[in-house]
Amino acid sequence: MSIPAPRSGDHDATGAGPAGPGRAPIPHASTVDGGSRASTVDDTPVPAVVRDIELGEPLPALSGYDGRGRRAARAWLLVRLFTEPLGALVLDLPERGLSQVEVARAVQARFGPLIGARVDRAGGRTGTAVAVTGIEVPGTPPYLAQRAEVLALAPPITVVVCTRERPDDLARCLAGLLAQAYPRMRILVVDNAPRTSATADLVRALGPAVPVRYLCAPRPGLSHARNAAVRAARGEILAFTDDDVVPDRYWLAEIARSLHEHPRADVIAGLAVPAELDTPAQLWFEQFGGHSKGRGFTPAVFGPHTRHAQSPLYPLPAFGVGANMTFRPGVIERIGMFDPALGAGTPAAGSEDTLAFTQVLLAGGTIAYTPRALVRHRHRRDTAGLRAQLVGYGTGLAAMYTSLLLSRPRLLPALLALVPTALRGLLAADPLRADDLGADLPRSLVRAGRLGMLRGPGAYLRGRRRSRR
Repeated sequence: MSIPAPRSGDHDATGAGPAGPGRAPIPHASTVDGGSRASTVDDTPVPAVVRDIELGEPLPALSGYDGRGRRAARAWLLVRLFTEPLGALVLDLPERGLSQVEVARAVQARFGPLIGARVDRAGGRTGTAVAVTGIEVPGTPPYLAQRAEVLALAPPITVVVCTRERPDDLARCLAGLLAQAYPRMRILVVDNAPRTSATADLVRALGPAVPVRYLCAPRPGLSHARNAAVRAARGEILAFTDDDVVPDRYWLAEIARSLHEHPRADVIAGLAVPAELDTPAQLWFEQFGGHSKGRGFTPAVFGPHTRHAQSPLYPLPAFGVGANMTFRPGVIERIGMFDPALGAGTPAAGSEDTLAFTQVLLAGGTIAYTPRALVRHRHRRDTAGLRAQLVGYGTGLAAMYTSLLLSRPRLLPALLALVPTALRGLLAADPLRADDLGADLPRSLVRAGRLGMLRGPGAYLRGRRRSRR
């Protein structure tokens, strides 16, 4: 299995590409072609196509069909200006598609003030509207200038990818990592309790010139794999991601920017957006809040100064997600490592990341949520897989609280005080909704997650006994 080599020659270490006349230097960004119906048509409709739009480049027209000729009901657009993610925009797609002018009007209606503020800071004309030919400003936008300054002093970052028998997913993830616009990176692939040599063979095939190291963690369980990485990379900044995500080209650059902007932050947590919305199950997962539980594109900082507004014991709004979390050196060791009775591969099924975030906050630490540092996650495609995932979320959440109480029994009064708030959220008539996606999450899936919570305490205790054995 081959992995595309990192791009070279057309971009420097900042990711900046050549500038056209009168146009700011814009790093490479994915564009959306107008699309056309493929010659071989698959009649299965697609809930939404997922695309990037860079406003500093000519805007695309949007086809009413995806690249495989399937009718698409909507377009989920990640809108960027000078590579900075501004937010997500969902547009209904008529069969004829949408013209460049219609796309420009929709973007202007949703993000006009945000775009105007950034154009003003870049020295552009006040009141500049979104143009189909792309937004032009004189010189280099401050956003790109700041990134270049940070990258000039870029700290070394070790990216940790824990995996188990998913070489195809891992290959896509590694391709995204090797294409990073970041000068000081190494990658640690942790093969958890492997049954075959597929992962080792994939890493070996990359060759010694590629900064990817292989580590086998024989004890099953995601926490064991994460802890093996911590022990193997002591004293390093650790950026954790999952094998079923593809990181944005500027993921590590924006992590480094956030580390610079928040020198006291122990953890940098980024955003996970959908890589595709090809099936109803994937759409429902986004409606449920997605990987980032609906936090979206608003930066936030959690720490001792926010306890009056957000308890570290209640995980919504989410503090972060395990597929996109970065720890400064020594932080994981200070909280006692990841709990081996939590996480994928244990009866609890998850929440080792949630517990780690909570422990950081309880210890007086700080978490900076940075949506500019984003990854693209491949959601479960089928309803059965989504149901199992939501059951696992519920199980893991209750198991996480069980772990907390066993290690910190003094937290019981504080947790009991949060019960009314938690019950109101649990029994709300409507679950979390993803803006404009227009799909109702089946109540049976909501109930599945709630039933999973009943299994949590027992699952944690079983996992704890198994880990000790």
